[in-house]
Amino acid sequence: MSALAKLSDLVFCNIMFLVFSLPVITFGASLTALFDCTLAITEDKEEQLIFQQFWRAFRKHFKRATLLWLICLGVIALLVLYAVVVDLLPEGLYRMYRVTFFVILFLFLAGFQYVFPLTARYELRVGETLKRAWTLSVVALPMTLCGLALPAVAFYVSFVMNPDSVNVMFFLWAFVAMAIIAYLNSFLYRRAFKKLPPQ
Repeated sequence: MSALAKLSDLVFCNIMFLVFSLPVITFGASLTALFDCTLAITEDKEEQLIFQQFWRAFRKHFKRATLLWLICLGVIALLVLYAVVVDLLPEGLYRMYRVTFFVILFLFLAGFQYVFPLTARYELRVGETLKRAWTLSVVALPMTLCGLALPAVAFYVSFVMNPDSVNVMFFLWAFVAMAIIAYLNSFLYRRAFKKLPPQ
C-alpha cells in the first residue's frame, strides 16, 4: 500500500509538472516543485495531498527558480548557436570544434542537473545556487555521472531501442516516467548534498 501510495504521488507530480511547464518560462519553477516533492518522498516526508505540496513549492520558489531557468535558457541558446556555427565550419575544424561542443555540453548538463534540486532544498541566492551546482558536479562526480546516465538510458530504452512501442512510451513519460526519474535521481542528489559545506 505504501508503494502504491508513492506511485500515485509520482503520477500526480508528473502530470502537474507537465501542466505547469506548458508556459516555457515556468519550467524552472515546475521542475523545482517536482524535486521538492520527490526529495520529500525519498525521505517519507511527503504531505498527504501531494498536489498541495507541489503547488506550495511552485509558489515559494517561483522567483528564484524562474531567474535560474532564464539564465540556463540563455546558456542553452548560446550552445545551440555554437552548434550551428560548428556545422558551418570546414571538415577539419568541424571535427575539432564538435568535440569541444560536446565537452562544453557535458559540463553544462553536469551542473545543470543540480540547480533545481538545490533550489528546492536550500534557500540560497541565485549566484550561490549556481556556484554550488557546478561545485557538486565535480566533488560528487559519481552521483553526477549516474544522475546524467539515468535519464539518458531511460530515453534510449524508451524511444531508440524499441521504436515500435513509441506510443506506449509517450504515454508512460506523460503520466509517470519523468517523476520516477526525478525520484530515483533524488536519492543521488541527497547523497551529493552531504558533500556541501555547512551553510
